[in-house]
Amino acid sequence: MFPSRAEAWRAVRGFVEAFCGEAGVARETCLRANLVIEELFVNTVKHGQRGGSDAPVWITLALHGGHVAVVYEDNAPPFNPFGRPPDELQVPEPHAHVAGGLGVILANALAASVDYAYVFGRNRIRLEIR
Repeated sequence: MFPSRAEAWRAVRGFVEAFCGEAGVARETCLRANLVIEELFVNTVKHGQRGGSDAPVWITLALHGGHVAVVYEDNAPPFNPFGRPPDELQVPEPHAHVAGGLGVILANALAASVDYAYVFGRNRIRLEIR
């Protein structure tokens, strides 16, 4: 569990890297997991907690078939970052004008699967990172 504060990112990154090292996760997969979790965490701090708070972020990691299984939860207001139509979650063409949300598009592209639910007052995002 981590506070929803920008300065907590270092501890989150350390947690992900320690997991990858102990589980023998390939470096490229670990980098992808870090990138996706960073995007989710920054969005929680910036948008969900409006700049940061001591509200908790729960991150659970597991190895599943060579993929990193991530369960990411926060108690920010309900928001599904992957709730857009599938064509809006695709990597845009070069030089295409996109107004925000590129991190979510990138996270979606790096995940083998994504699932969102709002459960017991928490946003719960489940992903498998390739």
